[in-house]
Amino acid sequence: MPASASPDLLGTTRRTDRQRGAGPSVGMPRWLWFPAAVAAAFIIIPLAAIILRVDLASFPALITSPSALEALWLSLRTAAASTALCILFGVPLSTVLARTSFRGQGLVRSLVLLPLVLPPVVSGLALLYTFGRRGLLGQSLDLVGIQITFTTLAVVLAQTFVALPFLVISLEGALRTSGTRYEAVAATLGARPTTVFRRVTLPLVGPGLLSGSVLAFARCLGEFGATITFAGNLPGVTSTMPLQVYLLRVDNPDAAVALSLVLVVVAVAVIGFARHGRAL
Repeated sequence: MPASASPDLLGTTRRTDRQRGAGPSVGMPRWLWFPAAVAAAFIIIPLAAIILRVDLASFPALITSPSALEALWLSLRTAAASTALCILFGVPLSTVLARTSFRGQGLVRSLVLLPLVLPPVVSGLALLYTFGRRGLLGQSLDLVGIQITFTTLAVVLAQTFVALPFLVISLEGALRTSGTRYEAVAATLGARPTTVFRRVTLPLVGPGLLSGSVLAFARCLGEFGATITFAGNLPGVTSTMPLQVYLLRVDNPDAAVALSLVLVVVAVAVIGFARHGRAL
């Protein structure tokens, strides 16, 4: 470094490099390219196989059939409702986990994030033994004439159960990263806690909330195991797109591939939107 170089200028340059991303001077080992390429190929090649398997001539007719449109519309409706529930309950839960400290907090966080690693069928069984007619809460609900299993509501609950941790983990990370400095300043100026939360906290973590919500929506859209276990597979009621693909894979594989491609395209769009939200 020349003697005339300013420490402040050097610090600014380093910060600019970090903002722009890793450059060629990072010194990454060249051998990392091979396992990285294998990992990328392991994901990309099966997706390319779906695209190559699609019958382009019949593709429009397959994805616009009444059963396909019905399943797609049901998936979109239930995913939107489930995402709304994730936001409604996930935002307070994330805030409590990130902004408070209480005995057993680590255990609570672990249990909340458990659906991330649970097999979906186990999640479905847990919901069935909770809201089923003989379940923990289902017996009481059945006495007042409320049945949840094998209804569209069951689909929404199954999707919410598996997608809520995605929003919580994204938003909690954003809350911890943003810190509490601005909230403390607002509180010293006399703002009430609710006002601070609404006017300061939520705008600060807006990108994290957006990306978490989009990821939760994507998880809802692709949910299969918990749904078929808890809600069954009733056309027009609980038969979402993933369930429709599962049914068609034997009787009509071309239709199954066509619907799978639709889900892949939607997933790619969702991931791109989530990345854009994090970059805001």
